[in-house]
Amino acid sequence: MSYLKFDKDLMTSLEYSLYRNVLRTNRRGAYHNTSISGCNTTKYHGLLVMPVPNLDDDNHLILSSFDETVIQHGAEFNLGIHKYSGDNYSPRGHKYIREFSTESIPKTVYRVGGVILSKEVQFSLQKNSVMIRYKLLQAHSPTTIRFKPFLAFRNVFQLTQENDRVDKSYREVKNGISTCMYEGYPELYMQFSTEAKFVYQPHWNRGIEYLQDMQAGDTYREDLYVPGYFEMPIKMGDEVIFCAGDFLRDTDELAKEFEKEIDKRTPRKSFYNCLKNSSHQFFYIPQPGEKYLLAGYPWFKVRARDQFIALPGCTLAVGRVDDFEIIIDTAIVQIKSVMAGKPSNGLLKQIEDPDMALWAIWALQQYAKERPEQFQTKYAAIVIEIIEYILNNNHWNLRVDANNSLLYTNGHKRPASWMNAQLDGRPVTPRSGFLVEFNALWYNALRFGEEIYKAKGDRMMEQQISQKCDIVKESFTSIFLNSAGYLYDFVDGDYSDMSLRPNMLFAVSLDHSPLEKHRQRSIVDFATKELLTTTGLRSLSPKDEKYRPYFSSDLREKQISYFNGPAFPWLLGPYIEAYLKVYKHSGLSLIDRIMVEIENEMSNDCIGSISELYDSSPPFIAHGAYSFAMSVAEVLRAMKLVEQYDNTK
Repeated sequence: MSYLKFDKDLMTSLEYSLYRNVLRTNRRGAYHNTSISGCNTTKYHGLLVMPVPNLDDDNHLILSSFDETVIQHGAEFNLGIHKYSGDNYSPRGHKYIREFSTESIPKTVYRVGGVILSKEVQFSLQKNSVMIRYKLLQAHSPTTIRFKPFLAFRNVFQLTQENDRVDKSYREVKNGISTCMYEGYPELYMQFSTEAKFVYQPHWNRGIEYLQDMQAGDTYREDLYVPGYFEMPIKMGDEVIFCAGDFLRDTDELAKEFEKEIDKRTPRKSFYNCLKNSSHQFFYIPQPGEKYLLAGYPWFKVRARDQFIALPGCTLAVGRVDDFEIIIDTAIVQIKSVMAGKPSNGLLKQIEDPDMALWAIWALQQYAKERPEQFQTKYAAIVIEIIEYILNNNHWNLRVDANNSLLYTNGHKRPASWMNAQLDGRPVTPRSGFLVEFNALWYNALRFGEEIYKAKGDRMMEQQISQKCDIVKESFTSIFLNSAGYLYDFVDGDYSDMSLRPNMLFAVSLDHSPLEKHRQRSIVDFATKELLTTTGLRSLSPKDEKYRPYFSSDLREKQISYFNGPAFPWLLGPYIEAYLKVYKHSGLSLIDRIMVEIENEMSNDCIGSISELYDSSPPFIAHGAYSFAMSVAEVLRAMKLVEQYDNTK
């Protein structure tokens, strides 16, 4: 039985199936994404979505959907589904679905009278190409199948309307056609593994609506162009493969290539395998020799903070150490450029933010645990270089305070930390001054630097940095520890922010903590009582007057609530690490319960993955990017930490 399987009752319930997504990607930033019912519910959904670099840096929806119609005795049964004005869905192909599963690849089984048809969708791991394999499992009379493509050729952040600029021409290619709606876009090749008749019947399908965009207060209605339809007879036992992509295929090889692609995949038969597969989907290789991690799907690109936080979980935690090296090597080029005072012009966005270098050191510290000798040879020097860069106050918005040696940053006018929501051009959560996680990371980085000098035998530098560590440790406790027993979120001049937030956990979870053991326990206990939920840690305590548990309502309200209450799964990584440090083996039972709860999300929102954030009160609905690198990575890293503790029983 499949680990992720949905029966007829779930699939025919639109209240259920419209809110669950299936996502498949390649390593070039392209993807296939839709609801498990087959109905696109957001403008980001589509059968083939891909970057078009000569136009812009965004993704573009090329092929929106591909409707199938089964024809027997002149009766037509359309398996597609689209939403129109009101609560109107047409056709209503979801009512024919008997089951949906997604083990190696997404598979839908339809039953129409005496016809049983299976549909398997596969996205190429290297190419901008989607393939669909149809199998006629049962049919007692002559059957014809018709396919209708819905084209968009637009930026994923925009919608298209009927217009007279579209190029309606097409070119015949082997077992299919190619077409391109607008200048600047690549040709879309649509081909079959067997001969298919194409009937040119161009028209616009008007007024298609995207339910989740509408509910989110976003634009949600568009027109899609249909150039015509393909048609072919099909007999019981026949297999037909359709492919769509930006290059011409040898259709004689489609069946063989389809099987090869399946063999490359790890079946999603467990919680771990789901997350492992999901972690691979964030890999982004724009050109040979470079590799990045995308921040999440469907809209995020490469962001420096997200990449460094997600890097250990997406690579080291799943045994892909070599990928860590390639990704960090790519990043180091841009880190050095920033430290040299040059403008950042690479793909690693937000690399100039003040905490980027600190997170990079943390990621390298995780690598050093896996390959200590290689670390000393390859990366020890860059860690020391970053520490010296910070100590010399060379960053434009990060300085070492001359009195207490803590790090100070200005976050009044623009966000300085991961809590970066903005409204009217200003930070919603203006954290400024001495930030608690910045300085926890700083102390940890200095101690890590001390270890590096010790390994090199540089006694003088080891002593110098050790003295700096002692000053930072003393300053950290005196400045951040409050009378309630937890840590201020930030301190700026005479103002000490009492907001109980998860940022204080890093003062416990990191390898080197500036706090005494009893202080660590107090912080973990506060986090457990006030921040822990079934889907992550709240971004703010419910006792705070600014607390907003639900990420809903209009766009303005979303920005206000973003970091003032909703729960973030990625914070389970530092929380579990901190909890194990404090409670050791006795803490495993609570962590097991946490993992059971988060595993339930494998069948919600994005199937087999974890979303960016969740409401922090029931029913804990998912929001934001529905497959988020930091969320997936930190749960994977937490699983590895738990496994290490289990092995030491």
